[in-house]
Amino acid sequence: MILHILNVNDTLDLKTGGGTAERTFQMSRCLARHGAHCEVLTIDSEHLAESRIEAMKPATVFVMPCLWKRFNVPKLNWAVIRQRVKDADVIHLMGHWSVLNAMVYFIARRMSKPYVVCPAGALPVFGRSKWLKHTYNFLVGNAIVRNASGWIAVTKSELPQFEVYGIPSQSVTVIPNGVSEEDFSSAYDASFKQRYGLPEAQIVLFMGRLNLIKGPDILLDAFISARVALPDAHLVFAGPDGGMLSVLQQTVDQNGLGEFVHFLGYVEGADKVSAYRMANLLVVSSRQEAMSIVAIEAGFCGTPVLLTDQCGFSDVRLVDARLEVHATTAGITAGLINLLGESNKLAEIAPVWSNFVKQHYSWASLAPEYFRLYRSVLEADAA
Repeated sequence: MILHILNVNDTLDLKTGGGTAERTFQMSRCLARHGAHCEVLTIDSEHLAESRIEAMKPATVFVMPCLWKRFNVPKLNWAVIRQRVKDADVIHLMGHWSVLNAMVYFIARRMSKPYVVCPAGALPVFGRSKWLKHTYNFLVGNAIVRNASGWIAVTKSELPQFEVYGIPSQSVTVIPNGVSEEDFSSAYDASFKQRYGLPEAQIVLFMGRLNLIKGPDILLDAFISARVALPDAHLVFAGPDGGMLSVLQQTVDQNGLGEFVHFLGYVEGADKVSAYRMANLLVVSSRQEAMSIVAIEAGFCGTPVLLTDQCGFSDVRLVDARLEVHATTAGITAGLINLLGESNKLAEIAPVWSNFVKQHYSWASLAPEYFRLYRSVLEADAA
């Protein structure tokens, strides 16, 4: 029996959707390649390229027009949603604060279709528009979580977040983020540094949106604090502006560090691979995160990582305890000095980290976990 899966996510665009967009992309493509009939329902965005949709094959993508970009509200087309839900055996809702998820939820409940939820760290009321999030939970969010047939956490650190919504930890299946190794098989482009005006020097890399939750300001402050110990190091921010670019640039100017701090903007494809490969260290400075996909991507490229203890990725300590620090300026400063202060440290850590990632976070090895969960949900629904 071919399993029909409907994956739902507001966006598949990596530039605006970040880790959840990439997780849906990778998961859907992988499940389809493993024999499932996988459809994806998403909302159009100005950055969603046709090549991105094409790359998801053999998964099929249905794109709904966007009515309100600020909150990713789709134009109402209940007929499209009803047909997608009707055709599915099981539905997978990604994220949490989503009008599209709510619309699919109402149709799924009406049709008695089983669904699973994977908030990917989004359950806490954090960041902007807290009053709106509380309202969303009151109206529909709490019900979406509690009425699900299955629950997926990206990391064990998410389990207490489910308990706040009344879901016991033992009911939640932990399936981590993954990476398709084929996407990071390209070699380093020797022209990359020249094209972006980067020197032949020790490089600290930040990969992700420049917004508060990702903590680029914490990393910049830590880099400034570490300057005495690491006078020749350069800091590279690779990612789109999420509201903090001007603040970061102002801090750089005030400290006279224009020569040592670089803003590349959004990078993708072969340039993203080259950015990872040219870096001595990737730093994930997040204030809150379910599980960092960029850390895994860096591992596939052989680049060591330094993460905060708010990234939900404590398994990195199994490789080396020095790779996780407190999500503070002092914590990251100490981590930078500790790892970059001796040239042989990172050279020793890099192959161990790379092997660890390839063993545990390949999508080829994660796909069977989804099939087991979906089938158990369908069996319970049929009982």
